[in-house]
Amino acid sequence: MKILMFGRGVIGAMYGWALERAGHHVEFYVRPGRAAAYGNAIDLDLLDTRRRPWGKRVAERWPVRYRESLEPDHDFDLIVLSVQHYSFAEATAFLGSRAGRATVLVFNNLWVEPLTATEHLPADQVAWGFPGAGGGFGDDGVLRGALLPVVFFGTLDRPPTERERAVRQVFREAGFRLQENDDFRGWLSIHFVQNAGLHTQSLKSGSLSKLTSGNVREAILATRELLRLVEARGVDLRRHRSELLPFTAPVWLAAPAMAWLFRHFPPMRLVMEAHANPEELRAVCRDTLAEARRLGVEVPRLEAAEPYFAAERTIQPSVRRC
Repeated sequence: MKILMFGRGVIGAMYGWALERAGHHVEFYVRPGRAAAYGNAIDLDLLDTRRRPWGKRVAERWPVRYRESLEPDHDFDLIVLSVQHYSFAEATAFLGSRAGRATVLVFNNLWVEPLTATEHLPADQVAWGFPGAGGGFGDDGVLRGALLPVVFFGTLDRPPTERERAVRQVFREAGFRLQENDDFRGWLSIHFVQNAGLHTQSLKSGSLSKLTSGNVREAILATRELLRLVEARGVDLRRHRSELLPFTAPVWLAAPAMAWLFRHFPPMRLVMEAHANPEELRAVCRDTLAEARRLGVEVPRLEAAEPYFAAERTIQPSVRRC
């Protein structure tokens, strides 16, 4: 399959590497002038956990292909779209007339209503997914992170189409396990507020990697408050019991377990340590709080953390996706 990763971000690079290793042709779309700045290879320092729970280290210089234009008559079969959520509207406006015949995999954190977010894309060519990976580009240009074994897919209250099944097969054949959800709108909302709850503490401590058990306890309680906001958006939480278990279990049990994972389980610890874009964390909290105020939902823990994320948005050049 011929695959285009939209931008050279963390997620696009990690999954681009995995899909190319599985035999696919992979290219990156980047903004004009970026190809020369990036160079012809990406330095990787990854923990690949697809076949080993504790991971296999990958340290290599990966030669990559870039393109700085995209004509509507291109021959890509799949476009993987993963950008910061606040850049998504710009990305879809660009891709709307350039999708060609490709399936567009929305592989993205989203807070906007999914159908609104993708209104510029051909509706019958959109597939929904979410990565199980994380990390960041360091100041030295090296991409450090962990590629986790599970990739999340879903639909908006209907069975997967033939296009969507084909995308799932691509990831399955690349060694990923798939987790399916037929209320992906709800799944995305829950994931977004889980991030916001976590970031009430990570922004206070200054790093995702410095969270203590006490921080995690407060993050869980903040997320519980935010679940009322998810319900106010019309999501039936009963359809997502398994995803919510870490946040609905007794906090005295969940907080130490999650804190241990964050600090001592190598793949999760690496994701926390390598994350390199604090503006993304602030933007998640700002947008969540704005929605809570719009809907009149009280979220006192997020309100109390506002001084840590109220600064104006500035996009980090080192981690922009395209």
